[in-house]
Amino acid sequence: MYKLFLTIRYLRKRRIAYFAVAAVTLCVMMVLVVMSIMGGWLEQVKVRARGLLGDVIVDNVSFSGFPLYQEFLDEISAWPEVVKATPVLYTWGLYRFDGTTRNGYSRVVGIRLEDVYEVNAFKVGLFYEKFYPGTTTFAPRRQPFVVGDLDAPPIAVREYDEEQLYMRPRLPAAYREALEKSRAAGLRDEDSTETMLNNMLARMGLPPIPGVYASPPVLEKELRAAGNELPGIIVGRDIIAFRETDGRYSRPERLPRGCKLTLTLWAASAIGNVDPIPIKQPFRYADDSRTGIYEIDSQHVYCDFGLLQKLLQMDAAERIDPETGETVGTVPARCSQIQIKVVEGMKLDEIQVLCRRMEETYHGYIDDERFDLDAFESRLIGSVKAMTWQESQAHIIGPVEKERILVTILFGIISLVAVTLVMCILYMIVLQKTRDIGIVKSLGGSSSGVAFIFVLYGAAVGIAGSILGTVLGVLFVANINEIQDFLIRVNPAWRVWDMQVYSFDRIPSEVSTYDTVWVVAIAIVAATLGSLVAAWRAGRMQPVEAVRYE
Repeated sequence: MYKLFLTIRYLRKRRIAYFAVAAVTLCVMMVLVVMSIMGGWLEQVKVRARGLLGDVIVDNVSFSGFPLYQEFLDEISAWPEVVKATPVLYTWGLYRFDGTTRNGYSRVVGIRLEDVYEVNAFKVGLFYEKFYPGTTTFAPRRQPFVVGDLDAPPIAVREYDEEQLYMRPRLPAAYREALEKSRAAGLRDEDSTETMLNNMLARMGLPPIPGVYASPPVLEKELRAAGNELPGIIVGRDIIAFRETDGRYSRPERLPRGCKLTLTLWAASAIGNVDPIPIKQPFRYADDSRTGIYEIDSQHVYCDFGLLQKLLQMDAAERIDPETGETVGTVPARCSQIQIKVVEGMKLDEIQVLCRRMEETYHGYIDDERFDLDAFESRLIGSVKAMTWQESQAHIIGPVEKERILVTILFGIISLVAVTLVMCILYMIVLQKTRDIGIVKSLGGSSSGVAFIFVLYGAAVGIAGSILGTVLGVLFVANINEIQDFLIRVNPAWRVWDMQVYSFDRIPSEVSTYDTVWVVAIAIVAATLGSLVAAWRAGRMQPVEAVRYE
């Protein structure tokens, strides 16, 4: 009982011990903040990676692609583990927005849009589909315009002490009806900066129109060009919009929805030969996609799978005998990748077994007599691999995980200062409490009992510091974005998390319970270990010598 009494008394009365508690508090808070931010960053990378690809990816890492994908899709779609599967095409190309200097290279992705909606989270990142549901398609389209509503009375707006009459802006019927649905659902565009149209609507007292829409051109030639039906295309958001430092996107007025974009592509044959003659295909900008990963959003464009397959000459065709010139069969169509969604609740090892089964099924097509494959097509199938989303994105997830571990280790090493400080402070307390130790021993206290007082003292310092550090760490992480916003208001140069640099709009602000338990446990153990030297010194003191020196 005296051990607990003396421990509590020393903790309350010896103010020097507060420095040890403060050291443990700061170390626990520091490590918890670092682990929470890095862990949250890693978790967001994993969520985005899985949302892009689905659960299983079948690929042979070749721009030549692989054949018999539709036969494979038809077969695995009957498996109970598979929810949905869809083919994807990848290639590289050059894009140019007509009438502007905006151009660059991009990775062109051919997808079946409705199927992709079911396989991954692609739909969630679409801007116009969010506010105008059902209007984002790859179907041929004309450019939509905002026109004055002749059926509604003009609205008077006071400007410079005078009233001006403005016509009420109106979208085409299909877009207007879709927008009404999103407004009824309470959706608001908080990710974009104000446009000229929305500034005018605000002065008129009307609700905003999300996105950028053009007014009808004055010249008849431009009006006819805008009326040409062209297939739709979805572009990465960082291609068409500029990301401000506050995370919002500024959309150029000269690049409205429906503007013309031309892609330049090159076809690749099954044997890897690239056709030097470029293929040019005009599109209309239908929507923009944001995955949250800058490398993707600044380089990827998405178009219809069937159209891209035809442009790249990867659709089914007649097989011609080079010697006789006669048709001797059919060249199967090819795709670059298959993305698959599996049923909920499957464990990683179960998905890996499913991947091996898919590989065996696909490779079995090489010797299947139903299919007439040449040597190159057989090789393309033989190089196909089925991977989990973790395996396919290991080159992204792995470095982030290693960085998290490295940073945690570095801050853990820095935290050894707290252990050293606890050791020094407790050792000083032992030297100051020599008389108390002598009295306790002269009254029958054992050496181990006296030593245990200071071991318990170190543990109490660790517990007190861990509780305070956890509370401060959780509060700091929960409000870290608000703290940064305050610092930016004081001095913009103090911005730590620049939305133009990092992939995510906000700093991760969730604390893992698992990480918290481990940090607290290690802190208590470390503080206890730091008290062992002082405990050993106190236990070795002789009662007579202790009292004599006092």
